[in-house]
Amino acid sequence: MSSQTDISVQGKEQTTAQQHLETLCINTIRTLAMDAVQKANSGHPGTPMALAPLAFVLWDRFLRHNPHDPHWPGRDRFILSNGHACMLLYAMLHLTGYDLSLDDIKQFRQWGSKTPGHPEYHHVPGLEVTTGPLGQGVSNSVGMAMAQRWLAAKLHKDDYTPFDYRIYAFCGDGDLMEGVSNEAASVAGHLGLSNLIWFYDNNHITIEGHTSLAFTDDVATRFEGWHWNILHVTDVNDLNLVDVAIRAAQREPDRPSLIICDSHIGWGSPDRQDTKEAHGEALGVDEVRKTKIVYGWPPDAQFLVPDEVKTYMGKAVERGAKWEQEWDGKYQTWAAQNPDQAKMWQQMSNQELPAGWDKDIPAFPADAKGMATRDSSAKVENAVAAKVPWLIGGAADLYPSTKTLIKDGGDFEKEDHSGRNFHFGIREHAMGSILSGMALSCVRPFGATFFIFSDYMRPAIRLAAMMELPVIYIYTHDSIGLGEDGPTHQSIEQLMSLRAMPRMMTIRPADANEVAEAWRVIMPMKNQPVALVLTRQGVPTFDRTKYASAAGVAKGAYILADSAGTPDIILMGTGSEVQLCVGAYEQLTAEGVKARVVSMPCWELFAKQPAEYQAQVFPAAVKARVSVEAGASLGWSKYVGDSGYSVAHDDFGASAPYKIIMEHFGFTVDNVVAKAREVIKKTKP
Repeated sequence: MSSQTDISVQGKEQTTAQQHLETLCINTIRTLAMDAVQKANSGHPGTPMALAPLAFVLWDRFLRHNPHDPHWPGRDRFILSNGHACMLLYAMLHLTGYDLSLDDIKQFRQWGSKTPGHPEYHHVPGLEVTTGPLGQGVSNSVGMAMAQRWLAAKLHKDDYTPFDYRIYAFCGDGDLMEGVSNEAASVAGHLGLSNLIWFYDNNHITIEGHTSLAFTDDVATRFEGWHWNILHVTDVNDLNLVDVAIRAAQREPDRPSLIICDSHIGWGSPDRQDTKEAHGEALGVDEVRKTKIVYGWPPDAQFLVPDEVKTYMGKAVERGAKWEQEWDGKYQTWAAQNPDQAKMWQQMSNQELPAGWDKDIPAFPADAKGMATRDSSAKVENAVAAKVPWLIGGAADLYPSTKTLIKDGGDFEKEDHSGRNFHFGIREHAMGSILSGMALSCVRPFGATFFIFSDYMRPAIRLAAMMELPVIYIYTHDSIGLGEDGPTHQSIEQLMSLRAMPRMMTIRPADANEVAEAWRVIMPMKNQPVALVLTRQGVPTFDRTKYASAAGVAKGAYILADSAGTPDIILMGTGSEVQLCVGAYEQLTAEGVKARVVSMPCWELFAKQPAEYQAQVFPAAVKARVSVEAGASLGWSKYVGDSGYSVAHDDFGASAPYKIIMEHFGFTVDNVVAKAREVIKKTKP
């Protein structure tokens, strides 16, 4: 060690140089976390101080990764679900050679830094997923484990697959309290995902105090009931215990493993260890000095990385390069022997679609009776799935209702991981989080449920949008039009809620051909989640020889029907209500009124169009405008203006046959015509 970093480890005699070095590495992790949080005067130092030994052992002895190629397909995945402890992860990434400098560590939680207050995907090299909302990361890990099993089953040859990696996740009390983690753990145990290992930081402390205030679960018994393998490390500072537990978990052939790790939050802090203050507050300058003295660290040294630590932990770069080189050799042999599978993998990893992927998407003939858009979507989905074999997914126990089964796709089950139909059970929140984990693993996932239950999925959807993941959410039973199930199942505010979400795309097609075009829009998307919102009830298939082509869906909104000259009234709508706009258009034009119908299946796509196109669809001079949508009116003022009117519904629905409900709440051609006349009269010069 250089004179600048000449420190000794105090507390107990070191029996070997290796033990001394390992302790030095662990305390480097701890002190980097302490210093970064103290400099920012914001953050969570306690958990990095407690779990530094666990992180060190996992990364030093077990985790297969390449710091110089964070996206190496053969790497193990590591997820810090308790994302508030992100300084633990940032320290590990820096010390093992990722593109994260000491200056980046010093800028923890500052504007423009690469070290935000919770881990952010795309933002930090080597970081697998955005975490912070508790329970999400471990639930994402289940999706990654499912995707790994599917890839291995689909792409293996003679018991060899390039995709044999493991998924590791750290979690805390908060993660296990959140319901989503319970749902996801149940799925993982049911499927026997032995490639998945969770480490539970059992430190007994939350923001409010001791966990006994609100959490006295027997965690081991809970997980045993979910068919997990349970291991217990009684002292996370005992590196041998940690090592033995991980090796035992890796040997488990049939179950995911939970390693319960007893720890002390804020370990080593004389006044803060095992206190709630250690969780989410900087220790304070004096307490940082005192703690460093306990570690045998120079009390006034800040952001110190001893030379021995740099050298030892930096060996991860050499190990990673060797692992990847060995993997690549095996991969090239596999690829040469399996050219079709190799081509499939290359397309998946590059997010490329096969040539002609959309050539069998059906065109639907005009039909006044038509069909529910969930039914037309089923036809289109299967046409696409036949050409894109990595389009996989399922429903929250609802595929007979959502019509999302991939025909002849087989079921993804514990005994057979090659199936394309996934059964998430009645676990909407976990389904959403699992889909994100799958999307992070190069497959193209979809998940389906009733639109109202998108509320159960919202935290997962939000994180998918934040990470720009191409997840497909298929939502059926999209409005009061579902009828007899009543207001508990009838969506009102959900459309506007999803439209308000940044980086999210919501498409509500009006007929079967708009559904077909919606899938053409969705599948090439590489960096945005999308909600495809569909009807339960039948809707007419418009005569496209009479009205405009559904290709306008790609622009988000388009002129479906128009009179010659500048319109007197613009009627706009989405989904099943476009038929009311068309009916009103026919009646008004018969009366000599110049009307226009604008179908607006996707507001987000329309907002991206050039101003000239937007002005073409909605000429500023035309003030008479009526919107029609069987949901909340909030947001429509952007398009109808101060002078227009929204035929909408701003209260909950009712239980009755859908035609009666629609009529009762004003969703009829006659009412749209009446409102159009009122608006024309009001806006007439």
